[in-house]
Amino acid sequence: MDKMDLTPSGVQKDKRGITMQGEEEMGKKSTERRVYTKEFKAEAVALAEKREKPMREIASDLGLNESMLWRWVQATRETTGGTVQVFPGHGRPRDTELARLRKENKALKEANEILKKAAVIFAQGEPQ
Repeated sequence: MDKMDLTPSGVQKDKRGITMQGEEEMGKKSTERRVYTKEFKAEAVALAEKREKPMREIASDLGLNESMLWRWVQATRETTGGTVQVFPGHGRPRDTELARLRKENKALKEANEILKKAAVIFAQGEPQ
C-alpha cells in the first residue's frame, strides 16, 4: 500500500498528500493549526485499529504525528459505548460536558443565594 491508499475518502489532496487549512507554500511554516475532519479522524483510527502496519508508519503515511494518532485512538476507546460524540469539533469530549456542568452549577448557586435572601426576608416579617 502506498500513501494514497491509506488516505481516507472525502479529503482534498494535492501532490504532497493532504491539504489542510492554513498550509502555505512548501518550505514555509504554517502559522495556523491544521484542521482535520471528523471523517478523516475516524478513518485514521480505523486504519490504526486494523493493525496491518505499525501506528508510526500509518501516522507517517497520513502526514500525522504518531502522538496525535494515538490520542485519537485513545479518545475513541474512552467514548466507546457512551453517548459522548467522539470528535465533536474543538477540544475534548469531556470539555463540553465539563462546561455544561459548570454552567449548571453556577445557575444553581445563584438560585440558592436568592432562596437564602428570601428566607431572611420572610423570617424578619414573622412575629415571634
